[in-house]
Amino acid sequence: MNKGQLIDSVASDTKLKKTEISKVLDSILDSVKKSLKKGDDVSLVGFGTWKKKKRAARTGRNPQTGAAIKISAKNTVVFSSGKKLKDAVN
Repeated sequence: MNKGQLIDSVASDTKLKKTEISKVLDSILDSVKKSLKKGDDVSLVGFGTWKKKKRAARTGRNPQTGAAIKISAKNTVVFSSGKKLKDAVN
């Protein structure tokens, strides 16, 4: 499911305008991004939690040449699904 399909699904469930749902969804996603950028976790009880995680620098290999390359440290986002989401999927 992509963003457009999600908006269509919510619109059919709620009978709200797609433009309104799009604005709400964009606002939710922006709020999640801002919180993660500050270093805060974002938790939706029963659905899951997004956390910012630091990935250490490491040495990798160029698959074409086999030469060693340095991969710099960076931040990444991890998602842990909640119990209700896991139960709904299984």
